[in-house]
Amino acid sequence: MISEEGTMRSTEPINWRKSSRSPNNNNCVEVARLGNEAGVRDSKDPDGGHLAVPVPSWHRFIGAVKGGTFDR
Repeated sequence: MISEEGTMRSTEPINWRKSSRSPNNNNCVEVARLGNEAGVRDSKDPDGGHLAVPVPSWHRFIGAVKGGTFDR
């Protein structure tokens, strides 16, 4: 399938997931693997679109979070 942007899109269902540490009130973000990108969306608005980030950038971001880079 080709998207409106002219890029190839999979017809496979997207497996959105959220952290097991997230509360059950849908007040978090969800992440899915979208080919060579990581999709990030707001769980409160799943039809509102998503942010697509290259997988290597996503891995660096997660490593920085885990490493405390953003801790105050």
